[in-house]
Amino acid sequence: MGMTGRFTLRRLCSAVLISMLLLVGSAAAANYIYERSVIQGVGYRSHELIGQTGQGYTGQKIVERISGTGNFYDRTEFELSVHHNAINYTQEASFEYFPVSYQTGTYDRKWEDRLCVANYDAGAVVTEQYTHAESLMKNTQISTVGNSHLNEVNNSGIEASFNANVIGVGHIGWLSMETKTDCRGRHFEVGRSVEDVTGVFSIEKYIQLFSNESDTTGAIDWLPCL
Repeated sequence: MGMTGRFTLRRLCSAVLISMLLLVGSAAAANYIYERSVIQGVGYRSHELIGQTGQGYTGQKIVERISGTGNFYDRTEFELSVHHNAINYTQEASFEYFPVSYQTGTYDRKWEDRLCVANYDAGAVVTEQYTHAESLMKNTQISTVGNSHLNEVNNSGIEASFNANVIGVGHIGWLSMETKTDCRGRHFEVGRSVEDVTGVFSIEKYIQLFSNESDTTGAIDWLPCL
């Protein structure tokens, strides 16, 4: 192969390498998620949503699971940004229980809607759960943000609003813990609230949990769902 051939081959290899690096960079930049959905129907439904802005016990976490049979309407918006270390979640939903039968079999399960959002930068967690629900109408809004140089104000915290009418079992809780450990390696508990109800009830709660300090070291989950 002559000098011209070797030079052309080197240029081709360089172009391929640059293209590969650009593709890798593009793949690594896929750290923003936005989903808007409207789910409506009659039958059996099972849904799971999981998101996180950091690995392990750091950053922001959200876990939601829905299941049941009957009539349902669910409008949800979900936004997650790793760069801004933030999650925004809004849900407007209604569920009515009754068993349904198809050729594949009979499905009979009362509604469950379990949601947990944790902010390890602020040491805050909120939980909203409804189980054995024959009827559930709810409107939930949650915003959580952590430490990031892109945020205008470096103030970590969770802001949550719950409004629900339920026939079934309900559980709403929040927990605030100091992010730094004491000399015994324990996290000081600033406060907590747990609400458990069974029967026919309505719930309306507004919660703000904020902190301007952060220390996410540790190998165990020190901020569990209530």
